[in-house]
Amino acid sequence: MCRNIKTLFNFEPPATEDEIHASALQFVRKLSGFNKPSQVNEAAFDRAVAEVSEAARKLLTSLHTHAPARDREVEAEKAKERSRLRFG
Repeated sequence: MCRNIKTLFNFEPPATEDEIHASALQFVRKLSGFNKPSQVNEAAFDRAVAEVSEAARKLLTSLHTHAPARDREVEAEKAKERSRLRFG
């Protein structure tokens, strides 16, 4: 799957609308193969992004866990460290 799509569940603070939209946009770009659709496909592309955003929002609000919420800054630092180890 697309590496640019990040996990949005169980973070403090919760995922924002912008993060959900960006994730949906990446997903639709990956599925369609378009970074920016042509004018003839733009309406379908935008509709798909809106529908995926709505589905993601519903999913995130319906999920439950007993695990403590993760801290965004701590997780970002872990990702940077993994990147340093992987790429040097």
